[in-house]
Amino acid sequence: MSSAASPRLRQLLAPVVAGTGHDLEGLEVSPAGRRRVVRMLVDKDGGTTLDDITDVSRAVSDALDDIDAREPGLLGGAYVLEVSSPGVDRPLTEPRHWRRNLDRLVTAHLADGTTTTGRLTAADETQVELGDRVLPLAEVVRGQVQVEFNRPGAAVDDELPDDVDDDEEEDA
Repeated sequence: MSSAASPRLRQLLAPVVAGTGHDLEGLEVSPAGRRRVVRMLVDKDGGTTLDDITDVSRAVSDALDDIDAREPGLLGGAYVLEVSSPGVDRPLTEPRHWRRNLDRLVTAHLADGTTTTGRLTAADETQVELGDRVLPLAEVVRGQVQVEFNRPGAAVDDELPDDVDDDEEEDA
């Protein structure tokens, strides 16, 4: 995500987002008629909920209003703010991206042009572990989470709302 205003906005908004306990993962400003669309991607350890998105949106909206008053040319007046969390298709490029995807099936694209796929069992600032293979992050270009419809360890009962009795579902 990028635009001419993004480096300055990133500098101003990253601390606001960090104040909500999130990382600013992406920022894009694009024209939309007479206004601008400000799109942000935020994430945090443990995942981002809808309530988190609401909190970040409020904080960023207040900050953007202040920024627009102080630096009117930066946004050019009217804007629309869109805040979301990264999807499963986001490449894993930072140690925090890997850490946030533990127990997922991941394909690592290596600097030598090869790929390897395995379950992400450990990750820190210097290396990741896919199954029994330890990969230094210096040798990994990026990772990609693989979509699994029947992920190991995800029990069917875990997907039922608390007020639904398992026996009632079988009767239905």
